[in-house]
Amino acid sequence: MANEFITEIEMTAEDKMSKSLSVLKDNMGSIRAGRANPKVLDKVLVEYYGTMSPIVQVANISVPEPRILMISPWDASMVNPICKAIQMSDLGINPNTDGKVIRLIFPELNEERRIELTKQVKKYAEDTKVAIRSIRRDALEQYKKLKKDSAITEDDEKRAGDAMQKLTDKFIANVDAVAQDKEKELLSI
Repeated sequence: MANEFITEIEMTAEDKMSKSLSVLKDNMGSIRAGRANPKVLDKVLVEYYGTMSPIVQVANISVPEPRILMISPWDASMVNPICKAIQMSDLGINPNTDGKVIRLIFPELNEERRIELTKQVKKYAEDTKVAIRSIRRDALEQYKKLKKDSAITEDDEKRAGDAMQKLTDKFIANVDAVAQDKEKELLSI
């Protein structure tokens, strides 16, 4: 019976930690690194028949060259609204259009911008680590409550706490690896 409680808490914590890591990866994908990456458009919304929709749902996005994104709207009337949405976003890129397709030309990142983006990567990573530690803390509190309610023994609580720490360490290492990969990508010329 005691192991069922512990296993359920562990599984819930692991699921939450996985989701935190997934959010981090999404955030890292939206940081532009001087190369064209369609993921930078994931958070840019455009009005399409009265509904705010991601650009990927109203156009085809391709990467014809390493520093160029080409957006081909399925409906030609969407060219101007997509251009406006991109200009109003925080991408810092002006779209070029010929009336049919939109081209986003990503400039080379200067050293100052690279350092700024590296700081943003570190902040995202630290926020994710805080979230993971918070999940660990919640799980440990649940273990203490179970022990207090005599549902598990002190040894069970200690073993579960050790297992939770190992799980936390594993996810923290994953966060560090994701952040290091993104920093390497940003700092490579």
